[in-house]
Amino acid sequence: MYEWIKFLHLSAGIVWLGGMALVILALRPVVIARMAPPERLALMSAVLSRFFAMVWISIALLLASGFWMLSMTDMKLAPKGWHAMSGLGLLMCLIFAHIWFAPFRRLKAAVALSDWPAAGKALGQIHPMVLVNFAIGWVAVLAVVVWR
Repeated sequence: MYEWIKFLHLSAGIVWLGGMALVILALRPVVIARMAPPERLALMSAVLSRFFAMVWISIALLLASGFWMLSMTDMKLAPKGWHAMSGLGLLMCLIFAHIWFAPFRRLKAAVALSDWPAAGKALGQIHPMVLVNFAIGWVAVLAVVVWR
C-alpha cells in the first residue's frame, strides 16, 4: 500500500514540476517570439486553464499522500528532508493559490474582454511566482533526496 501511495505522490509532483518546466522553458519563449500579444495571451490563458486544473489535482494528491505517508511514521524519526519537503510543499500550495485567485483570474477576465494590456500585466505577474514555485519545488526534491 505504501508504495502505491508513494507512486501517486511522485506522479503528482512530476506533473506539477514537469508542467512548470514545459511552460517556462519551452512554451513561453516560443509564444513570445512567434505570436502577437492577443493570440499569445489567449493561448497562454487557455493553456494555463488546463494546466492549473491539473495542478489542483496534483495538490490534492500530494497533500493526501504526503500526510498519509507522514502519518505512517513517528514524526520525530522522520528524516529532516521530509519535514523540509512538507513545509516547502505547503508554501508552493499557498503561492499557487495566490496565482489562481488573483492574477490568473484577472488574466482570464481580461482575455474575455480582449483587454490585452490588462491581460499582459496579469500574465506578467504570474510568471515570477511560477519561477519561484519551480525553484522551491526542486529545493524540496533536493531536500528529501539528500537530507536524511
